[in-house]
Amino acid sequence: MTLVAGIIGVVCILIAFLLDEFYQKFNSETVIYNLLNIFGSGLLMYYAYTLQSWPFVALNAVWLIAAAVKLIRISQK
Repeated sequence: MTLVAGIIGVVCILIAFLLDEFYQKFNSETVIYNLLNIFGSGLLMYYAYTLQSWPFVALNAVWLIAAAVKLIRISQK
């Protein structure tokens, strides 16, 4: 189950990245982009935690917080 969470997390973040690179309407100012990053980084935090990989827990925590703040700002517009 842990490996599945890690794989889904990576897929979410990669989908957000690839769509941002190749589709102009999809970027860091869209809700779905930030939701994919929040969900993906949350799953990767869980995966890294189970491996006790603290640097990657921290990295994904920052990623999640940044996407959450961005999502809040978007919703306030």
